[in-house]
Amino acid sequence: MKLKPEAETRSLDMTPMIDISFLLIAFFMVLINFTEADQNERVKLPLSELAKPPDSPPVEPLVLQILENGNVIFGGHEYGRDDFKAQLTKEVAFFKVMKVRLKDVTIILRADGRCPTGKVRDIIEDCQDMRFENFKYRAKQKTEGY
Repeated sequence: MKLKPEAETRSLDMTPMIDISFLLIAFFMVLINFTEADQNERVKLPLSELAKPPDSPPVEPLVLQILENGNVIFGGHEYGRDDFKAQLTKEVAFFKVMKVRLKDVTIILRADGRCPTGKVRDIIEDCQDMRFENFKYRAKQKTEGY
């Protein structure tokens, strides 16, 4: 009696594909976290009919978020004015080490609409004292429903 040889069973190893999928998920999670670090939910931007999206992203952005009480969120941490000046001094030193000219840095101000303008002006003056020159303000575009 002649026996039929058993057919070889081939299996596909899915491990590399699963590994790559998890790496892509981790990569996008990190990417999303970096973009959200520049925006804090506690800052309620003012509304303006003249607000428009930026034409192009700044080359060296430095995002400062000013809360209603005048405190500054910078690098994910909240600082009072004196502590903010110390952090800004460290940032200037970092730019010098990285050979970035301060006139190439754009300070992006996300000030709460309820923050007194005097406190925003004080933060701008602190930045100007450190020799920053370029500033951009963020606001929400006012629509007809408001």
